[in-house]
Amino acid sequence: MDYKAHFDWVAENDAKPRKKQRGFHAQIVRKLRHHIRPGSRVLEWGCGRGDLLSKLEVSKGLGVDVSPKMVEQAKAKHQADHIEFRMGDLHTESIDEPYDAIVMDYLCGYLTDIQQCFENLHSSCHARTRLYITSLNNLWKPLFWLGQKMGLVLKQPQSNWLTTDDLVNLLELSGFEVVKKSSEQLFPFKVPLLDGFFNRYCAHLPIFRHMGVSLFIIARPVMKPKIESEYSCSVILPARNESGHIKSALDRIPVLGKKTELIIVEGNSTDDTWEVIEKEVAAYDGPLDVRYMKQPGKGKWDAVFAGFAEATGDVLVIQDGDLTAPPEDLPKFYEAIASGRAEFANGSRLVYPMESEAMKPLNFCGNKFFALALSFVIDCPIKDSLCGTKMLLREDYIRLLKRIEEFGEFDPYGDFNLIFGSSLLDLTIRDVPVRYKDRAYGDTNISRFSGAALLLRMTWFGIRKLRFHR
Repeated sequence: MDYKAHFDWVAENDAKPRKKQRGFHAQIVRKLRHHIRPGSRVLEWGCGRGDLLSKLEVSKGLGVDVSPKMVEQAKAKHQADHIEFRMGDLHTESIDEPYDAIVMDYLCGYLTDIQQCFENLHSSCHARTRLYITSLNNLWKPLFWLGQKMGLVLKQPQSNWLTTDDLVNLLELSGFEVVKKSSEQLFPFKVPLLDGFFNRYCAHLPIFRHMGVSLFIIARPVMKPKIESEYSCSVILPARNESGHIKSALDRIPVLGKKTELIIVEGNSTDDTWEVIEKEVAAYDGPLDVRYMKQPGKGKWDAVFAGFAEATGDVLVIQDGDLTAPPEDLPKFYEAIASGRAEFANGSRLVYPMESEAMKPLNFCGNKFFALALSFVIDCPIKDSLCGTKMLLREDYIRLLKRIEEFGEFDPYGDFNLIFGSSLLDLTIRDVPVRYKDRAYGDTNISRFSGAALLLRMTWFGIRKLRFHR
């Protein structure tokens, strides 16, 4: 099939159907704007007239299309110094320049060798590049045919009808890993109230979540991992009323990577934690580079935020001061991050049997509930949302802070801040099981019932901001 000739013809004949499809295309733009942040470098293959690319707030944009007439119209319509349009065929060409996001909007159906095209994208990728693909859901094939008869859609040439599994398989064969997959646009028209109700709410519910017009896939390139010893690591230890655990923490926290610093953040304790920190750090003669500080405000997130701000390591990790999640498990987190298999390593206490006093039955049920709720919020399965041990690269943490600025100070614990932010960055989130132990000293710093009420409010906040976003 000569797709170049077809899309040259489309460029001259699709004014009427395009006008009727404005709501449909606006929905795709809104979805991509949620994921692709302002200031990103974006490459779009199959850019058509460049309307989608022009609506993304890019710092540099490149649109490539096989149709000379489409490219000519894109150049005439969107004249901006930071956006360029050119002809190109992904089957035989590649762009040897890294971009933050690569968009293929309804292009895969017209590719004669999808695997080769995916492979050609790698020269445009860096480690945090994300590939955004939309494709038509096969469930809508009869209605798509009907739309052509009604003049809502131009007559189409023979094309590929791909399932989500087809696309995932081809991406994996081509050296990409799928981060997220969904269907979108349950109601692909712009009708006040109706499109918002169906697309914002119904489209994410069981059964309906598989019935959207558009298949939506986010993937990342599988990159050759760094040598593990190339990374340095900063371990942040929030410590409030944990004087009985300080020496044990110094003795048990392992060296991770080429250098490990431990930053103890004392959190307005009512016992002698600060005095014990001073004493034990002065007597410490181990391999860790140890520093300590008082947190400026209140709450665990304030302590973690202050510690991360002082950290110098390439990798950042939280180790709770009660040591119920053992420091001996930290190498598993580090290996997951250093190998590239995870971009956000989330501890899970709910895999291995735990010691008898480690978690009360009611707390266990609560943790199960919030894990399920947050799995729904971020559209990614996580088994334990509230385990204190979490690890990510410092460069991702810096991006994460910018991404969650709009949320304000809604999370005093920090778990939801880090999980929501990682999801919004489309990072690969992996659970790392830990062996949960009894507390050896003191009592928990969290109130069971008031804490549960706060977690419910934060979960609802996440549903509105992430799952049911506009």
